[in-house]
This record gives sequence, structure tokens and C-alpha cells, in this order.
Amino acid sequence: MDEYMAKSNPPETLEEHTLELIKNYDILKNIYPNIEIDWFLLKKAVIYHDMGKINDKFQSKLNGGKKEKSGDEIHHGFLSIGFINYRNIFEKDCYINEKIDKYEDVRKKILASSIFFHHNRQRPTYDANELRSMIESELEIIKRKKISFNSDELKGISVEKLPSKKHFNFATLSVGDTNGSKESKNNRLIFLEYCKIKGLLNRIDYAASAHGIVEYPNDFLRNHLDGVLEKWKENNSLARWNELQNYMKKHKDDNIIAIAQTGMGKTEAGLLWIDNSKGFFTLPLKTAINSIYERIISDMQGNLSEKVGLLHSDTASRYLNLIEDEKHENLQLEDYITRTRQFSMPLTICTIDQIFDFVYKYLGCELKMATLSYSKVIIDEIQMYNPQLLAVVISALEWIVQLGGKFAILTATMPKFFIDEMKERKIPFLLPEPFLNDDIRHSIQVLEENINCEFVIDKYQDNKILVICNTVRIAQQLYIELSEIESIADDVHIFHGAFIKKDRVEREKEILEFAKSQDEGIWICTQVVEASLDIDFDILITELSDINGLFQRLGRCYRKRSFYGEGYNCYIFSGEGNKYPSGIGRVVDEDIFKLSKKAIENIDGKISEIDKQNIINQVYSTGNLINTKFYEQFRGAYKYLNLLYSGEKSHKEAINEFRNINSIDVIPRCVYENNRLEIEKSIYTLGMKISDVVNIKEYTIEKIRAKEKLNSFTITIPFTEYNEIKSERIDITRNQSIIISEIDYSENFGIKRATNKKKNSPQSILDRMV
Repeated sequence: MDEYMAKSNPPETLEEHTLELIKNYDILKNIYPNIEIDWFLLKKAVIYHDMGKINDKFQSKLNGGKKEKSGDEIHHGFLSIGFINYRNIFEKDCYINEKIDKYEDVRKKILASSIFFHHNRQRPTYDANELRSMIESELEIIKRKKISFNSDELKGISVEKLPSKKHFNFATLSVGDTNGSKESKNNRLIFLEYCKIKGLLNRIDYAASAHGIVEYPNDFLRNHLDGVLEKWKENNSLARWNELQNYMKKHKDDNIIAIAQTGMGKTEAGLLWIDNSKGFFTLPLKTAINSIYERIISDMQGNLSEKVGLLHSDTASRYLNLIEDEKHENLQLEDYITRTRQFSMPLTICTIDQIFDFVYKYLGCELKMATLSYSKVIIDEIQMYNPQLLAVVISALEWIVQLGGKFAILTATMPKFFIDEMKERKIPFLLPEPFLNDDIRHSIQVLEENINCEFVIDKYQDNKILVICNTVRIAQQLYIELSEIESIADDVHIFHGAFIKKDRVEREKEILEFAKSQDEGIWICTQVVEASLDIDFDILITELSDINGLFQRLGRCYRKRSFYGEGYNCYIFSGEGNKYPSGIGRVVDEDIFKLSKKAIENIDGKISEIDKQNIINQVYSTGNLINTKFYEQFRGAYKYLNLLYSGEKSHKEAINEFRNINSIDVIPRCVYENNRLEIEKSIYTLGMKISDVVNIKEYTIEKIRAKEKLNSFTITIPFTEYNEIKSERIDITRNQSIIISEIDYSENFGIKRATNKKKNSPQSILDRMV
């Protein structure tokens, strides 16, 4: 008997690899037996998917032979479909999707397509008949081989024949616009079944290849939350889950949109809803994600790397910081990163771009769709998303519900039109009355003028003042003016998005410490403090942006306490006549601003949480938005997603479109010169070849540190401004580089100005930054 290899590094036979997949298949089925999936079909996909590796060219390559030129070797996944024994793919009492016409025939298409495309490769450009002929010729050669496996699971496998054209013609099962016809609905249902089989095949395959585990059970979250409550009771014997938390606990099998004011414990409410299911907790900002991750793991017992994962662009560096803590020094960094990226963790805290980009239907998206078919997804801080991302969220929720997953939206503010759009698409959800208390936290004065230094000085009387501007330029302007007043200069601080990452982290720590202290002072900020930061100031002075942003800003003043005083604690500058506050039309939608300004023009004095919800419903009603650019962008983005066909976009294109990549990370020239040795050391580390490395584990850690160090010196600026600034690119590897830009920068102030610009407006970069 010939021994056929599946992998060369480390060496692994085809039988060993396939049995490793079967082991992970059993793990998945034991942990989540109730997934609505054709388990029998999935097992056949697991068994057959790599059989095409038996071909001579593949085996020669693994044994040190010459690599074939691109196009000379037929991919093993294409050959594997010739091993499928369709006579044995039906079992008595197996899963049948009664909604799909002629499901037994459809199963053959799903199985062949899942195997053929399991490496996310586009089919070759050959004519279908020519491709069929090429594959058949290669299979005839394989037929002459003696194929025998020791395992009972694999006995009897041999080359059969290619599926008939009726059952498979080398095309992925696809779906585009659902036009309401019976055929299009049937195609969508077929696509859903295909995504579950192909996606879980990929998950199982990746886990087996890494010699890992496809899923870890969520057998800890319920007990962990019981422990959280007991800890609360140590400080307050009357501590109980509140109304919101009990509601989420009671309705853990339902889709929910829950509106709750700041300070209601939405994080615990969401975790109670996830319970002991597989869960994803999404937020828009990495700072908020890191904060919730740290909050969850702070008292967690057992092996953290089998319980909770953190998934965003800086996961590796965050994990590295974690294992440098004695408490977690035994964590295996690479294993933890791999498990997180392969979605093996029971609970993952992440940004939506990490899981919702499947709506672009790129080849490979099936892995995420299959995972979400048995998961619960929480969406927090939904008001932070622009109209295009709201379209992505609605599209994703449609797919998740149809796949069998669940969702919960937890938010302090919810655009009314979004709820109308959900209902229009018949997405099922419960919408309880908002969870609000009767406390009055804010008393508002609206000033029809532009924010100014004199007003801030007048209100600064032994208190904590938070000033929030719409743009960096206005924040810096106020900071300069206030800093020139000798009596208060030492009390004035600034925080915005135009700091390099290292300095931004320091500023964030400073404002958090200040908020907890008894100190008085003035912080001039932008919307970087609008969400995620747990800070509480005595007075808020802010430019008007949009109503959602405004109410988020109010949440940074009297955050968890009632306002019993006379007068006001929140002052809103809405602009004078046609002279808007900064950023309107650039970083704030002009139509939404106008609607927001009109909605608050008659407010004067104390405002309840119910009043705030009524204003949001008024501003973001479908009737109000129907003729705005905001709504046009939302509808356009949703329609675009619906029209995309499977495989039309690559994964890279999907990521770029999802993230709306219109900015770039650069290192200011002065930062580069002042930190040249550290930067060059990091560049050297990142540029090292793997062949030059003695200790792979240590190199991996050093590489993460080097990448983190380089990133700490960068600042994100708009592409429109980058194109006008003189810059130098330094290549590190073929796919990695850094950009040094001629930007004046100060660690106390942030970006000062961009030099060597073609335009006459050196401050325009700061008008587009927040």
C-alpha cells in the first residue's frame, strides 16, 4: 500500500489528517448538537475533501519534488469531487430541509461545491467541458493506484466519477438579489445550506491543520456571572440584577432590541442573554472592546485562552501585554491568537468588521456565516455607525436570522428609522419599552452662537469642565486661548484624535485618572470621548453635532448621578445663523445636523431620559430622513449589498469597502527623527527572514513587539490630506512599509500643521479630524 501524504511540515499522512478532521467534527457535534445542519453531509465533506491529494504532482511536491508552474497542476480540491460516492450519501432519517425543492438532488450540488471550493479558489477560466475533461484524465491516472486506508471511517474510498452536469458544473452555489420569485427564494435557501456545510468544513479543516480544537464549550459564563453578582453583594447586600438584566435573561432565546440609558449595566445584560451559548459581543471602538474584555476576564477562573477572545486589528499586541502579567504568564500566545482568529472561542469581543464582512459574499465568507448560524451576536453602541455601516448591520442580521443565529442590539440611543427598516425586512425581534429611570441628570441651555473661550472661563469655578468640539482645529484653538491665561494654564488639558497612538494612550489614561480624582480642571476634547470612556464631569460645554452624538456627550456629564441643582450643567453651542459649528458637512452630516438643531431649539432646563428618547425618535424618523443624503446613502449601500453575487468580491476588496478605507497611518517626520533608533530596530526585526531565526517562539513575540512599537509612533490622517503632504515610504518587507510625512507634531498638542502642502490651507487637515 502506498502511503499518501497530506502535509509535509510537519509530515502528516492523508489518513492522519482526515481522522483529525473527523475528531474535530465529533467535538463540534457534541458541543452544539442542535445546529440546523445536514450533519451527515458535513461528515462526507470532511472525509472526501482532500482525497484529490493522491495525485502524483501533489505527492511529488510534498516529497521534495519540483513545484509545478501555475496552471500545470489541477488543484486537489477539484479532483476530490471525483471520489464522492453518491450511492452512500443518504441515510435514513437524515436532515431534510423541506423548504428547498428537490432537496435530495440539491445535497449533491452542495457536497460537490463545498469540496471543490474548500480552499476559496475561483474555478479555472477553462470552458466547463474542457475542465471536466482535464479532471477526468487526472482521475483515470489516480484510478490505477492502490488506495487503501486502515481506518473503518475511510475504508472503501476510491475514485468514482465526476458529478453529472445536472448536479455540479464547477460553479459555486450563488445568490444575488432576492426578487421575490420562488426560484430566487429557493436559491437563497440552497446558498444558506451550502454556507453552513462549506463554512464548517473550513473551520474543522483549519483546526485540524493547526492540530487544535474547532470549538471550546461555553460552560463557564453562567457561573461567572453568578460570581459577579455575589461580588456586588459584598459591597451592597441588596444588589440584584436590574430590570434590563432580568429581561435579557428571561428572553435569551429571542432576538431583542433593548434601549437603555447609560449606567444600566448593558454589558452584564448582554452576557446574561448569551448565557452558555457561543457568543460575539461587538462594539465600534477598540478602546471600548479592550475595556469590556478586561472587565470580563478580571475575575475569570481557569484557562482564559479557552474562554474569552479579543478580536480586532491589535489582538496580538494586546495578548502580548496580557501574558506579561504574572497572572497570565502561562498562556500560550500563538495558540491563543490562533484560537481567536479561527473563532474557536466560546465568547469573542470584537469589532463588526471582523464578523459582518460576510455580507459581501466573497469566497471564504461561508466560514463566518456557518459560525454565526449557531451563535448569539450582541451589537452595542449602534449610534456610532454611519449610514453605510447601518446597511451592513441590517443585511448581516437578515442573514444571521435565516441561518439560525440570534442577535441583540443594546443601545442608549436607537434611530427610529432603523427599527422601521428591520420591520420592513420582516426581521423578527422583541422591542421592550426603553429601560429608563426617573432621575434627572441633565439641565440644558442651547446657545445660538459658536463655542468660545470666554464662556468656558466663566463656567470654571472649582469644578470639572468637559469641552467637546467637533474638530481637532477648534479644540486646539480653544486650548491655546485658555492656556495663555496664566491663572488657569496648568488646569487645561487636551485630548483628540490627532495624537500619535502612544501619546493618545497616555492622554486616555490621564483623563480617566482625572475623572476619578478630586481635582478641578478643564479638558478640551473631540468625539474620542463620546463613547466608551467611563468619565464623569460636572459641566459639559459642547458644539452641536448630531442628536445621537449629543446625547452620547451628555453621558460624560453626571454619568451616574442625579442633578438637583438650579441652572444648567450642559451647554450646547448650535451655531449662529448660517455659521455652523465646526465639522458640519465634513465630519457631521449636514441634514442630520439641521434636524437636530431644530429638535433642541426650544429646550431650556432639565430634560428627562424619556424626553431624550422622544427627540431621537423625532429626528431619526423615516419621514424626516426620507429625503436626506443620510437615508440615500443607507438605501444605496443596502441595495448594493443585495445585488452582489457570491465570489464577485475578493476578501481584500470586501475589507476595504467595509472599513471605507479613506485614511492612512503615517509617522510625523519629527517623531521619526526623535525615535529613529527604536524605529530602525523595529524595522530590522520585522524584516528578518524566518531562515535567520533560531528560536521561532521568541521571534514571534519580538515581531509582535516590533509591530506594536512602530504602530505606537503612527497617526491616522485622511487620504485627501495625505495626497497633499510630502511623504517618504520606507519598505520593510514586500508587503509592509511605513510612511514618514512632513507634519509638525507636538506630544502636548498633537498635529500642529502639515508642511510642504500644495494647497494654501495648512490647517485643512485638522478640519477633517476628530
